[in-house]
Amino acid sequence: MPVTPDGRYIVVRGRLWRRSDPGLAPERREALVHDLMQARRAVREAKREDGAAGGEALAAARAAVDAAKHGLGERGPPWWTDGAPDYNRHLARNTPYAAWFAGLGEG
Repeated sequence: MPVTPDGRYIVVRGRLWRRSDPGLAPERREALVHDLMQARRAVREAKREDGAAGGEALAAARAAVDAAKHGLGERGPPWWTDGAPDYNRHLARNTPYAAWFAGLGEG
């Protein structure tokens, strides 16, 4: 997956996705990734359940995914401090990364 020159995003199918905060301590990052994977498994399991219990479990699992992603810096306020805008989930071709992204196809 291509990473923008400033290291803030990866590109997946032409769309920018914010990377995890590189300033996180390795132990903290590892714990958050563990929590994220556990929450994603819980989402999968909750989708298999029927009825109100499944809906409640799904909501709780999705909240856990969101909390882990916030902790990693992939959601919520940007982790960088230079005031640059956040282009998370934008098409790369519609951002200041457009020329860089177009150049990827040339290499």
